[in-house]
Amino acid sequence: MDNWEYARFEYRAAGTLGEDRYMDWTATFHHPGGVLRWGTDERFDDLRHLNRAGAAGWQAYDRAAIHVLGEPHRLNSVTYSMRRPIPSNLVDPDA
Repeated sequence: MDNWEYARFEYRAAGTLGEDRYMDWTATFHHPGGVLRWGTDERFDDLRHLNRAGAAGWQAYDRAAIHVLGEPHRLNSVTYSMRRPIPSNLVDPDA
């Protein structure tokens, strides 16, 4: 049986909803060790960040997209739920 640790990757629009064709997007990774700010992109490019998490052993298992009601139909944020197995030598047998 595997034990898992969980994380969340948030990719949020940082630009305005005006005529800004390429809105800025901020990437933030929340994990058991804290919060990592992975920077700001000038275009939507979450795949680069998902590959970064994947290289560290994280697997995305859920995705939620958020649109703001009453605003033009534009993507506001995407949140990925992630997990990775905890190595058996780090699992407390008494837990």
